[in-house]
Amino acid sequence: MVVSLKGDKEFEKLLSVKDKALRINLNDNIYGTFAEIGAGQEVARHFFRAGGASGTIAKTMSAYDKGFSNAIYGEEHDNRFVTKSRLTKMLNHEINLLENRVNRENNPEKMFFSFANTVATIDFAKKFKGHGWMGIKFQTDSSEEYSEIQMHIRFHVNDAKTQQELLGIMGVNLIYGAYYKHNKPRSLIRYLYDHINPNSIEIDTINFSGKLFKDVDNRLISLDLIKNNMTQAVMFGPDGKNILPAAELYKKNILTIRGSFRPVTKVNEDMYEKSLTIVKNDKNFNKKNSISIFEITLSNLISDGEVNEQDFLDRAQLLCSMGKTVMITNFQEYYKLSEYYNKYTDKKIVLTMGVDNLIQVFEDKYYKDLNGGILEAFGNLFSQNVTVLLYPMLKKDELIDSNNLVVNNKMKNLYKFFKDNKKIIDIKDYNKKLLKIFSWKVLENIKKGKKDWEKDIPKNVSDLIKKKKLFGYS
Repeated sequence: MVVSLKGDKEFEKLLSVKDKALRINLNDNIYGTFAEIGAGQEVARHFFRAGGASGTIAKTMSAYDKGFSNAIYGEEHDNRFVTKSRLTKMLNHEINLLENRVNRENNPEKMFFSFANTVATIDFAKKFKGHGWMGIKFQTDSSEEYSEIQMHIRFHVNDAKTQQELLGIMGVNLIYGAYYKHNKPRSLIRYLYDHINPNSIEIDTINFSGKLFKDVDNRLISLDLIKNNMTQAVMFGPDGKNILPAAELYKKNILTIRGSFRPVTKVNEDMYEKSLTIVKNDKNFNKKNSISIFEITLSNLISDGEVNEQDFLDRAQLLCSMGKTVMITNFQEYYKLSEYYNKYTDKKIVLTMGVDNLIQVFEDKYYKDLNGGILEAFGNLFSQNVTVLLYPMLKKDELIDSNNLVVNNKMKNLYKFFKDNKKIIDIKDYNKKLLKIFSWKVLENIKKGKKDWEKDIPKNVSDLIKKKKLFGYS
């Protein structure tokens, strides 16, 4: 049985949190369990209070004790409890119990669901604001396979009770969205903030999977999180699946290359490889504890005032084909990127950039909105664990590097200070033959159907552009 969406647009305007829970409760065929760890049973509470819950709720539980939780869901290899792995185990365990304990023959139209969350609210010292995983595994037809929505949230309020209340509201919004908005997942993520101040809670990753979402590209969902100001940065791996930035960055050494990658050229490849060689030469380098990231800013995706989604997917596909981890951010300024990384790691952070980028870094016009101006920005950008690796450029056949680049007169002494203290280091072992390659020129040649563009980009990239007809290739 498929849930009817008829009249939703008009009905939606009237729905409070209670109305949403009640509508779920009054649907005779929606039936499932709630398993909540770490922040009370805030989501289930809304359904009990709405009325009519006896036909909807099979069971609620809250295995707060860690040993008891492990006995039910199994131990995690890292002994952590607020993880994606724990959420997945909870969802699967509870749905399996439903399948085993409820006779399908007597309930042919029941659409099962399991909702779960595992959360750490703000600590007593208020040092860590709290975060959690939340998800639902559900059916919209009793005879079909399950679909899933899993997401990670991060609190931005400093009160545990308020965090619990926010969790409860967002949980109701998620369950309601799963049943009544699943056909519009990109709208669904906006409805998750119904009755919630967007500044109070952040969604920094979300994944849709299963039959209902077989045509959903989770990379576009990630892009929507940035566009809708639900988070500052999203990340996806070489397989194109969304991953949690905090988990990937946690206590890691980080190498980042920012670019348009439109398309990826041999210059980008050389920047990365030469930077990686420098990083690996550090005596403390540990491959298992390091991550390389290709970062694209949201402003770099905007064309004519709008984000060009196909162009974004083309770039993402090429980077993923090269085995790269990609991060999309709304950090136009480098100091914000550095500040973001430092929230999750105290290890080494290496930012690889070209000469033009570094010159812009030393333009004070970008820091006028900061109370501390450029000094505050540089305190974040060039913090103790951050180094800039500078890739040279050719300008009218003159090689420009850290020794002869020209910055604003007011910034010369500041620039000299960071250079003398080895916060800015030249990449010397570069391939000079590549310095005349520019992404914009390659893109222009692709669109014009010229042949010589292929020599300027990696072969696997050119093969994929031709095979998938990317960037206007025909």
